[in-house]
Amino acid sequence: MTDVLRVDPANPDNELIARAAECLRAGGLVAFPTETVYGLGAHALDRVAILRLFAAKERPATDPLIVHLAALDAATALVEQIPAAARELAARFWPGPLTMVLKKSARVPDEVTAGLATVAIRVPSHPIARALLERARVPVAAPSANLFSRPSPTNAAHVLADLNGRIDMIVDGGVTEVGLESTVIDLSAATPTILRPGAVDLDALREVLPDAIGPRGTAPATGPMPSPGMLSKHYSPNTPVILYEGPRATALDRMKRDARQRAAGGESVVVLSYTADLNEVRDLGVPQQVEATPH
Repeated sequence: MTDVLRVDPANPDNELIARAAECLRAGGLVAFPTETVYGLGAHALDRVAILRLFAAKERPATDPLIVHLAALDAATALVEQIPAAARELAARFWPGPLTMVLKKSARVPDEVTAGLATVAIRVPSHPIARALLERARVPVAAPSANLFSRPSPTNAAHVLADLNGRIDMIVDGGVTEVGLESTVIDLSAATPTILRPGAVDLDALREVLPDAIGPRGTAPATGPMPSPGMLSKHYSPNTPVILYEGPRATALDRMKRDARQRAAGGESVVVLSYTADLNEVRDLGVPQQVEATPH
């Protein structure tokens, strides 16, 4: 069974944080909250721990990991250099939900970077994540704490549902604040390029780096991914999704009929619509059964 440590983010317990930090240093797998989602941490320089992490998540080796650090200066040993652009972004967005891709040093295991010549790094702002990184005193590779391709967890219960018995420890710090992955920006080439959209948008990045572009299109068909979150199937729920096509009136009638039948059978139904007018679909059931949500 996975050990769960409940920690108050407003006042992280030093003894519990020390237990989690020691687990990381010893090669264990520790899930912990960041401001974005829960991450599954492993000592980034411990190849055995990294392989355990990939196995626990059932994650393909072609999908690189993000290394979490307590401060920008902690990246010095992990990258060839920290360019001026990285320092400018860090001054504006770190600690916070931005990941930077830089040219890596030989110290970073290929297992972390999927064999790429670059490494993704970020400094999270969540008080538990910061306390843990400062106490562990090692770089921590931490993808989302879920089975591969599943939705990212925003509370400890989500982590347990996917990884109970597969990992050593969960630091339960309640619900995460952002609930969306960090933005990944590539600074290893001449033009700063967003590889994965996330909590920091392009307009905000351009306030610091006016030449930033993105997000980048599709990931390569084969070989390593330039960034996490670029595969065609990712963050996928188990809930069936039904697309209604055809004339508007016909599609709405079919949608309402099907939704009523599912709600009557005890299922939860959510309607997503790109139109502003949802008046015709708000009678699908009582609020506890059906939620109509504009998108």
